[in-house]
Amino acid sequence: MFRRTAAFIVLIWLFGFLWFAVALPGPLPSDVRTDAIIVLTGSKGRIEHALDMLKANSAPRLLVSGVDREVKPREFAAEFDVSSRLMKCCVTLGYHAYDTRSNAVEAAQWVAAHRARSIRLVTADWHMRRATLELRRELPPGVQVEHDAVPSQPSLGALLLEYHKLIARAALNLAGQ
Repeated sequence: MFRRTAAFIVLIWLFGFLWFAVALPGPLPSDVRTDAIIVLTGSKGRIEHALDMLKANSAPRLLVSGVDREVKPREFAAEFDVSSRLMKCCVTLGYHAYDTRSNAVEAAQWVAAHRARSIRLVTADWHMRRATLELRRELPPGVQVEHDAVPSQPSLGALLLEYHKLIARAALNLAGQ
């Protein structure tokens, strides 16, 4: 009985991982409009994509969550070629997040303060599922989350680590933590 149960659990884990690794979320078309864009800092291409969506009028404002405290708005603008007008009107740099969980808290507070009812979440394709799980836990009720995943080439190790983090977080959510 134990061997059958163990084999069943391993098969569920394996099929779950295959789904996770093969069916990574993709980008959202730029013509999908939302009230705001939230980008989680991290791997290459995330901030650039979020700024492109802001410039394409996919949303009127952008939160960059998880910016290093040492980065000044002027430095950010210079690095990503953002005009001072766009920085002033439409870009918020969030300095309070240091991981996915705190990204969700920072983003949810910003969403509530701006009364956004829909958001475009920008992060890496391999990170999208856990980021969404964390964000939905924190967002005010009724906020629609659109997934805008930045394609990447994650290693097998990165996929395995992220899959296990997703399983652990989902288990904690089920346990009410």
